[in-house]
Amino acid sequence: MNLQTQRLQLAGAAGRVQALRDEPPGTAQGVAVIAHPHPLFGGTMDNKVVQTIARAFVQAGWSAVRFNFRGVGESEGSHDEGRGEADDLLAVIEQVAPQGPIALAGFSFGAFVAAQALERLWPARQPERIVLVGTAAARFQVTALPPESHERTLVVHGELDETVPLAAALDWARPQSLPVTVVPGVEHFFHGKLPILKSLVLRHLR
Repeated sequence: MNLQTQRLQLAGAAGRVQALRDEPPGTAQGVAVIAHPHPLFGGTMDNKVVQTIARAFVQAGWSAVRFNFRGVGESEGSHDEGRGEADDLLAVIEQVAPQGPIALAGFSFGAFVAAQALERLWPARQPERIVLVGTAAARFQVTALPPESHERTLVVHGELDETVPLAAALDWARPQSLPVTVVPGVEHFFHGKLPILKSLVLRHLR
């Protein structure tokens, strides 16, 4: 993402986990861990939406860590339909942020995995901020978020999302009374609209 990007080799339940870490100027106020879209459909930590979320966190003063799920890039193991990927996410958090404030973010399949991880983290460790974009509620049984986490959570969805229809995201959010920010005229990957996504995340973080 920039010349200051650190390349990390972490340990996951299935072996090595490849990760990247970007730092803000000065002292970071915490560590944000960001999960990428579906590995079987080309999802990696270099996805443009994931990079945009990371840039927003860095601009808001957070250290941002992106990582490849098992079986992607240099990360060892094989795809585990979200179960092992949640283990990977929790293992990354333990290593890059064993203490102090954390934030959790995910895009598409990554939002599905982040919701699982959040359920397992809470209440022992409560992320300060949660960002879920294009939550894959049409394809997976996405875990409901802890009610106490709602005020810390930003859920963003494109009106014209062809991968995860907006109706599916609303069906997931409705029983939770969880607000969803809908971006008009935008599809799943926010083509041409990434600055809007970044500004929404920045507003949430501030």
